[in-house]
Amino acid sequence: MQPENDHRGERGQEAAGAARAVGAGVRGAGPGEIPARLCHVAVELLPVTGASVSLHSDGMPVQLGASSPQAAYVTELQATLGDGPCQSAALSGAPVLARDLTAGGDVLRWPVFAQQATAVGVRAVYSMPLGNETVCVGTLDLYRDTPGDLTDRDLRTARLMAGMMTVALMALPRAEEAGGDPEDERWLSGLAADQDQLYQATGMMMAQLGIGTDEALARLRGHAFAHGRTALDVARDVVAHRLRFDTD
Repeated sequence: MQPENDHRGERGQEAAGAARAVGAGVRGAGPGEIPARLCHVAVELLPVTGASVSLHSDGMPVQLGASSPQAAYVTELQATLGDGPCQSAALSGAPVLARDLTAGGDVLRWPVFAQQATAVGVRAVYSMPLGNETVCVGTLDLYRDTPGDLTDRDLRTARLMAGMMTVALMALPRAEEAGGDPEDERWLSGLAADQDQLYQATGMMMAQLGIGTDEALARLRGHAFAHGRTALDVARDVVAHRLRFDTD
């Protein structure tokens, strides 16, 4: 049996190695580039093929960055469905490990998501909450093209990455702190606009249909999935008056 001090030393080395990789990965990056850069670092450090990071608000994840188009798509798929490992991790505040989306319990838990994810080559998803013990502000979602578990070491690294991402994202400038930098302001305003459009579209649907917030969001998601679109794309059409749900 390995002594406890050896375990602590090994874990300290893992943390230091992850910190060095993160530092190298984000060096010279502007605020808008940092989330995607961190996702690329996660793919380098872990046995996964893709990663994405999202902030969650009122049950709707807003994607900040991804390592690949596939990772971005599967993250948007979960936002559209309102279901999947990242949604479960955000609700529970605990890691959610979907080890096999091709068979077994994970398919039963998320049947539609599993079918759609495997159709684009994702066979396993590991979702790590971002935040602290009391508040989950988002998720780091890791994707793999083969079923299977993460090792204990890999899981520790995934948790370390989630912690570092939380610190990095909370350190990004807010709108009032952007200091007039055009790059900061473009990224911040784009993120805020996406979130605002989702809220505005939900409010417009509530007025059109005389329903509550949860049902409006469910209808928006259902329409998006039925038409092969993202929830954000549908929200933009609602806000622009290209789509009305009282005639949908």
